[in-house]
Amino acid sequence: MSNAEIATMLRRIAFLIELDSENSEAENTRLNFKSRAYIKASDQIQNLPINIKQLYEEKGIDGLLQIPSIGKAIATKISEFLNTGTVDYYEKLKLRYPIQIDDFLDLEGIGPKTLRRIFSKINIKTLDELEELARNRELRILPGFSANKETDILKKIEMHRIGKKRFLLGDIYPLALKIEEFLVNNEEVSKAAAVGSFRRMKETVGDLDFVVVSNDPKKVIEKFVTMPNVKEILSKGVTKAFVKLNNNMDADLLVVPSESFGTALLYFTGSKRHGIHLRKLAQVKGYRLNEWGLYENNTDQKIAGESESDVYDLLGLEWIPPEMREDNGEIELAKKGSNSWQHKMALLVDYNDVRGDLQVHSNYTDGKLSIEDMAYYARMLFDLDYIAITDHTQSLKIAGGLDEKEILDQQIKIHEINDRIKSSQFFEDMDTSVVKNQFYHYGNNYRSRKKDDKKTDKKFRILSGAEVNILKDGTLDISNNVLDKLDLVGAAIHSNFSLPEEIQTERLIKVAQNPSVDILFHPTGRIINKREGYQINISKVLSACLDTKTVIEIDAHYNRLDIRDELIRTSINNGVNLVIDSDAHHPMHYAFLNLGISQARRGWANKKDILNTQPIPELLSSLK
Repeated sequence: MSNAEIATMLRRIAFLIELDSENSEAENTRLNFKSRAYIKASDQIQNLPINIKQLYEEKGIDGLLQIPSIGKAIATKISEFLNTGTVDYYEKLKLRYPIQIDDFLDLEGIGPKTLRRIFSKINIKTLDELEELARNRELRILPGFSANKETDILKKIEMHRIGKKRFLLGDIYPLALKIEEFLVNNEEVSKAAAVGSFRRMKETVGDLDFVVVSNDPKKVIEKFVTMPNVKEILSKGVTKAFVKLNNNMDADLLVVPSESFGTALLYFTGSKRHGIHLRKLAQVKGYRLNEWGLYENNTDQKIAGESESDVYDLLGLEWIPPEMREDNGEIELAKKGSNSWQHKMALLVDYNDVRGDLQVHSNYTDGKLSIEDMAYYARMLFDLDYIAITDHTQSLKIAGGLDEKEILDQQIKIHEINDRIKSSQFFEDMDTSVVKNQFYHYGNNYRSRKKDDKKTDKKFRILSGAEVNILKDGTLDISNNVLDKLDLVGAAIHSNFSLPEEIQTERLIKVAQNPSVDILFHPTGRIINKREGYQINISKVLSACLDTKTVIEIDAHYNRLDIRDELIRTSINNGVNLVIDSDAHHPMHYAFLNLGISQARRGWANKKDILNTQPIPELLSSLK
């Protein structure tokens, strides 16, 4: 049984709890809290690096309880599911609503409460039936619905269907590396790589593709199709295999000879437009390029194929990083001898360049662990030099936002911890036995940093900050005289996403003009595959940020990756500075910095464009 199956079961239970919560206000509050607990547990399990069944077999219920967000009640249900394949509590909930639950899971903007109002009036069971009702204009006649709401529901369904076809990069990243590692460690394999949009670090991935070199393709293919991750064998041949994984994602394997490994990498990494451009360039030079090699047209002799660098070289190009292969001008810029390209590659932000994380949440609000824990693991496992604690503020009730007194009290706490760090006692005194069991090798599946032994841990620093809530009129829910006492301030929109573009734009401009706000957190508000984000005039917002020294955040959490790569390029071209933050609510989330860095590379960001590649003094002097 896969982690994905268990995570889906918990999400189904959460959905049905909310769907069934037509009770008193107090009871609804209790059930909503309960539903969120199942969702949090589902999220944790979905992203675990090890098989939860294996963990349960080794450590039983106690092993499950080590997982963040897993309490005794949920652990018991997971145990029941692992032992019997079902959960009695879920089966009883399901009897009340005989619908195709998976159709409606994660249907952003059409939650269980909205669906319950529909189900109570019209007997439907599937998403197709709901879509048909909306298209036939039959929803608007229901109480609480309108023509605009009907149109919005159709848009949400369309986004939902698109999202079902592509997987979030962060969701499948550990899995892809695990399969790649399995192939690399196979004694019949001399080289192996995950390719496709995964290698280009695209925000979403349709399927996984792997290229390997082996002298025994038959044996490699047999091992591939019998991996524990494989749910179904779709096809297998002499050099190719196609399978469906436990998470319902397709995965393809191609076995090639060593002399074709480079061109296979190049061909299957893509992008399609990048590949077409390269093949046209080859034709102009009298060559023919395909996945098997680069050939001279006149003699049909293979002249390159073993490495990507050789192919690029013969085409008169420098090697181009996979993240940049989108045919957005990289081929023209990468011509041999180009000073512009050499300059760009020398400055392109790298995966070890980010020195600190400026959006980190603690258990003061909706984070999972203490400030001390978040600091300890930032340093010891991710080799960061600093973090900023930016807990939510008072108007964001759902996150337990802090009022002004609590923010100042937290600032005092941060000063106290920093004093302990300076005395060298902090890292020695920390009791990390519990958290060390929470699968921190998971983080290395995302981001590997080399520990600099010359650094001293007592130079690590925690910055005081806040993620201030932006109100509807563009004002903040914390006064400036409190915010000015903090090291840095980020501001974010958490409500009123559907305001008209002009009003939403002015809302962000007003925030940028606030002298106490340093950073706009997740500035477009998108949730990948679920919510497009609010409508803004990005040119006006960037102009305001440039005028006021306001920084734009690249939120590295994989369901946001906000801003998009094209907006990163636009920001840089407009002279606006950026930061890359993990939006960490648990130390494992520091691992997502890798995804934010890949997003920045896809946007052609230089190291100097990312302020948190700097030491603290330079960083703080670059802010307002």
